[in-house]
Formats: sequence, C-alpha cells, structure tokens
Amino acid sequence: MREKELRLALICYGGVSLAIYMHGITREIWHLVRASRAFHDDIDDKAGGSEDIYRELLRAIEASSNTKMRVFSDIIAGSSAGGINGVFLSQAIVTGQSLEPLTDLWLKTADVETLIDPDARPLSRFSKFWAIPIAWAILRRKGGAVERTVALEAREEVASKLSRFVRARWFKPPFGGLGFSQLLFNAFDAMEKAEKGAILLPKNQPLDLFVTVTDFAGHDETLRLNSPPQVQETEHRITISFSTRNNKGSFLAETPNLVFAARATASFPGAFPPFSAREIDKLITARKTTWPGRDAFLKRILPQQYAAGTAADTMLIDGSVLANAPFNQAIDALRNRPARREVDRRFVYIDPKPGKPSFRKARKPGEPPNIKPPGWLATIFGATSNIPREQPIRDSLDKLQGRSERIERMQAVISSLHIEIERTVDDMLGRTWFLSKPSPARIEKWRATANKKAAAAAGYSYPAYGHLKLVGVVDDMIASAKRACNESSNAHFRDLKEAIWRELRMRGLDSIAGAKGIGATEQSILFFREHDVRFRIRRLRFLARRLADDVEQNDALGVADRYNGIAAMHDCLYECLSLYIERETAAYMGEDLTAAVQNGIEAPGAFIDMLAAKRNLIMTDRLVDEKLFTALCNMESEPSRIMLLGYLGYPLYDIATLPLLQGEGLDEFDPVKVDRISPEDALTIRKGGAEATLKGIELNNFGAFFSRTYRENDYLWGRLHGADRLIDILLSSLPRNSGFAPEDILTFKKRAFHAILDREAPRLTKIAPLIQKLRTEIDQIRP
Repeated sequence: MREKELRLALICYGGVSLAIYMHGITREIWHLVRASRAFHDDIDDKAGGSEDIYRELLRAIEASSNTKMRVFSDIIAGSSAGGINGVFLSQAIVTGQSLEPLTDLWLKTADVETLIDPDARPLSRFSKFWAIPIAWAILRRKGGAVERTVALEAREEVASKLSRFVRARWFKPPFGGLGFSQLLFNAFDAMEKAEKGAILLPKNQPLDLFVTVTDFAGHDETLRLNSPPQVQETEHRITISFSTRNNKGSFLAETPNLVFAARATASFPGAFPPFSAREIDKLITARKTTWPGRDAFLKRILPQQYAAGTAADTMLIDGSVLANAPFNQAIDALRNRPARREVDRRFVYIDPKPGKPSFRKARKPGEPPNIKPPGWLATIFGATSNIPREQPIRDSLDKLQGRSERIERMQAVISSLHIEIERTVDDMLGRTWFLSKPSPARIEKWRATANKKAAAAAGYSYPAYGHLKLVGVVDDMIASAKRACNESSNAHFRDLKEAIWRELRMRGLDSIAGAKGIGATEQSILFFREHDVRFRIRRLRFLARRLADDVEQNDALGVADRYNGIAAMHDCLYECLSLYIERETAAYMGEDLTAAVQNGIEAPGAFIDMLAAKRNLIMTDRLVDEKLFTALCNMESEPSRIMLLGYLGYPLYDIATLPLLQGEGLDEFDPVKVDRISPEDALTIRKGGAEATLKGIELNNFGAFFSRTYRENDYLWGRLHGADRLIDILLSSLPRNSGFAPEDILTFKKRAFHAILDREAPRLTKIAPLIQKLRTEIDQIRP
C-alpha cells in the first residue's frame, strides 16, 4: 500500500463580510482534515455530515489506486477577513478543538447591531432624522441592487439596520474595536469549552500561521546604497507569525496573542478603529485574567517599537491594505518541513470575490470598454481600498513555478546519479569494508573517509560547492543571532555579518580548496564539522526520502519483522533530525548568546566559537551514528545496505544538487501546484459565480453584516463550494485513470452536498426556501 500526503498551504484573502463565506470554506477544510485523520487512524465512528462522505471517498481512493491518502493543512496565511478565519482554523487543527461554536457566533454576532460601537449608535429614532432618506434611497430605488438581490423576507431587516447605520456617527469608524476584540475572546472561549477531538496534524509535523497587518505610522528601515551609504525608509508591512515548531504539545499561542492578530488584521479602514495592544490590556482587566507572554510577544512582533517603549501604543490597521494575498510568507515556510512520505504540496488560495474590482462595472458581450475617466471619489476609493486588495498574484506564482522547476531538475539529477554514487562509495572504501557488520565507530570512520574522498572526487568543482556551504553557514549564524537578540536593528545584523566574514578570512577560510585546487583544506573541514547544521539536516531528510521511495514502496510490508525494522528506522531518522533542529532554537542556545550577539561586531570570533561550543555538532554526530547503528541492526540486509550507502554517499549527492537547491532543502522534494477556491470555480450546483450565489457582496462587501439571512446564505454556499472544490483537489492528486469516472465523482459530490444540507437545515432557518431549492438543483445535476 502506497502512502501519500496531500498537504494544503492555505492563503486566505480579505473580503469584509465575506469572511462568513470564507468561514464556510475553512469549516469544510476542517471536516476533510478530520475525516482524513479518522481514516488514517482506522476510526469507524460515524461523524455525520460531509465527513462521512470524505471518509468513503478516501476508502474508494485506497481501493482504486492502492494509495492511502492523508490530507492536512500545515501552512496557513491570511489577511483581514481571511486572517481571522486562518487564526481560528489553525487553533482547531493544533488543539483538536471544534469549529462548531465559531459557526454559531459568526451567524449570531457578525451583525451591524452587535459590531457597531455603543457610542456610535443613534440616541433615538429621531436622531439624524434628515438622514433617513439616504437609507431609503439606497433600499427602495426601483431596480436597484437591494431589490434585485435581497430576499423578500430579509428586506425589512436590512432596511431597519441600514437606516440606523446611516444615522450613526459620521467621520469616525462606526464599528467598535473593543466589542470586536471581546467577540474574538468569546469565540476562543466557546471553542475551548466544546468537545475536543484528535489533533489534526501528524506527529512532529509543524503548523505555521502568518497574519498580515499594517503599521499605520510605519517604522524605520535602513537601506544600504552606493551613495549615500545608507538611507532611512519607512516600512508599514508587518507579518505576525505563529508556529508549533518550538512548542511542546497541542499549543499554538496564548489566546490574547491570537486575539491580537485576528483583531489587528481585520481593522478595516473606516469601519473599525485602528488597533493597539491597549485594547487587549483593557479586556484582560475586564475579564479578570492575565496575559503572561505580553511583553515577549510585543517584543517579537514590534521589536523597534518595543525598544522605544511604544509597542503597546503602535496603531495597526487592516493587513489587506498592503498584503491581501500573503503568498510569500507561506512560500518561505516550505523550508525545513518534515516529509516521511510522498508529498503532493498544494497552495490553495481562497478568494471570495475574484475577477473585476467593485468599482468596475461588468460589460455585456461585445460592449466596448468604458474609457471615461473616474471621478474624484471613485479615484480615491479605488486607490485606497480596492486596488491594493485586488492586485494579481503573478509574481508569487512565478516564484512557486521557479521552485517547482528547480525541484524537477534536482529529481532528475539524483535519479541519474543513484547507481554511480553507490559504485563510487564502494570504490572509496576499497570494497573491503564490513558492510554487513557496521558499528558506531566504523560508521564514524566511514563517514569521515567518504566526506574527504567526495571532496577530492569533486575536483575543481568543490571550491564553488564549499563556498556555497560557507555562505549557508554564515546565513545560519545570522539567523541564530536574530533569534537570540531580535530587538537589534537590521543594520546591526548587517554589520555583524561583515564582521563574521572578516573573522573567517582571518582564519584562512577565504580559501576552501586544498592543494592544487582539489579537495578541501583542513581548516574548512574542521569549520564545517563544527558549524554546518544545514548539511546534517539535508542528509537526514534525504535518508527519510530514500526510506520512503526505495525501501517502503519496494518492500513487502505485510511481513511484520520487516515492517517493524522500517518503522524503527523512520522513528530513528526523525529523532536524529530533531537533535539538529533543536540546536537552531533560541531556547537551546541560552540567554548568554544574546550578549555575544550584541558584542559580535567587535568580537565576532567569540560569537562564532560560542555557537560551536553550544551546538557541539561533532558529539551530536556520534550520537546520531549510534542511533543509526541501532536502527540498521533491526533491518534486513538489503534495506540496511540501501540506507547505509545513502548515508555515506550523501556528500556526493550534495555536491551535485546544492547549487540547484537555492535554500529549499530536501524535505518536500516535489513540485508545488496551485489551486483556487472561489465562487467562480465551484460550478457544479449553480453557474454565475458570486453574483449568483452570495449576498455579502452587496454594500461594497458589507452586506452580510446587515442580515442573518445573508449570513446564513453565504455560510451555506461557503460549505457547498468548499466541498465541490476540495473533492476536485483531492482527486487531482491521483494518477490519471485512477478509476473515478465523471459520474462517480458527481455522485460523491451530490452526496456531500446533501449531507451538508441535512446537517445545516436545523440551524439555517432563515433560508429554508433556499435549502429546499438547492435540494432540487442538486438532484437535477447531470454529468
């Protein structure tokens, strides 16, 4: 049975009240991941709803393609409304908490009557009485958007709420920030109190969450030029990141930290007031709770402001102002991710309203484009709101495509080198070594011999490879310095890097090549033994991949002893990998490294030597050799030989492939594909995109805040569209001719749609006629 992982990196766009539609999609992703976890763990309990359909689909995939599929999401990046949904989905994945309470809160409290600031409400029905005609004109205009799209039963609700909204305070944000933060706290509390399930990530698989915000005032960034030598620029973009990499157990972050990120990213200009940490401080006091990690959190995300004593007062606004599609953060998170099986990595971006911006009217077929210049208000609104949010993601897709092409080239290189490198390792060790009788001491000796002879065998290409390794080591030193002393300026770390390079040249590392330009110098060999963590990590990930590709898939896993040996080697590799990764963390390095970083410009040698002493990689290598020896002893001879040859021969692979890696690593060693989930793509039930399905697109995407009917509509369509596209994405991970005919796929989709309607009908009472209509539409769908 072949095992495969479909890994979803989610990019969640902004969309104001379309957050409710996006919640429906993320809710469906949560159901698919839960179904996959239950399927993988052989849990037969009926969960109900679409989860049962997904589990049946996974069983059908197993039967038709001999592939056991595991689906999970381990990278999530969001902005504005997408940021809120990303935060809550991440919390559910990491902790096993339910999203069910969040749905009820979205439907009940994401309403203008709840969100509006108490101080902004009209004092009575006579307040701003003269403004009532404005609301009346919006609502009652013959043939207008409201008349065309608002369900008859919702018009009175929208009319009354819009009337009060128009008569609320002007020239200040109508929605309350403090009340919004309180709602977020309540949502986390509700999830915490609900029944928990299993954690939705494989063991030792990290989750990385990124939320974009905008620093309204900006902070200084120093740029180095030719002339003048440096200039000061103002940076407004901030990414708040969370990760489980350094956390033990099912923990993403303290609740106030998550509320901070969700509230800050959704401070939509003009609707919500700018946000600062003072808002959370007030709520912490009112709720009679604590925020233990407050200072550490503010120091991490606002280092300059914290050093200046202004972090708590820094004003943050909506993240989508400058970064509505945070692809780059998610791309960077691809590095150093464990991969124990074949991986199909997907970047899935959720765009609730793709296509034309709100201020561009749709043209009829054959109609010429409107070349009339925009008016004063349209120009300002487009420049400050729509245009930044709706820029294409072409640059990000080009970046992903370049990465995929490099990986494909690397796969071809490794495949072609496989037999030749094994023969070379035999020749290096004289064909007299006791291959069938390894020991920790022999493995260490063979490893050192293989490294030296690989450098010599590389000939004149080794210096370029060595300098590339050296650059990577220096980059890792600076990364360690930033983790230990993140309040220092970028200028300090640039100067520290220059000081490190000066020190390395003084130590003779300006020359990597040995005598006559061949092989490696003794200085460089010792330096890499003490500092090159990246090489060790690449080697172990390579072995993990070899175990999956060359051993597990070609072995009879039904034989218990053989399987147990493979499982033991798998656990050993990831245990060894954790030893090296742990040595990169600030917690492992200790607080005394901070002083070495601060003094590093004047004393770079002391900083370098402290890193070497704290990591102690030479002793760690010996510990890894011992663990590998134990695991090799539990394997049969041929699998043991494959793994040992891969371990000893890896320097030859690394020399050939490192120039192609460009920092990617040998973890997720597969090209990346990109998928979109939007109303324009999920067309199985109803064509026409957002205009034909969503209500929240009205009133410049604020529509769902004015009616529970709207919210129920958009949430339901989010679930239906999510199911439609997720089934497409799941099946696209299989080889062609996998046994799923179009009519089979449609059957699974229709069953999932009906399961969603059955589960949601008791809750979504405002749209009972729509649910009945959808049942008919679904039954009438034909392949």
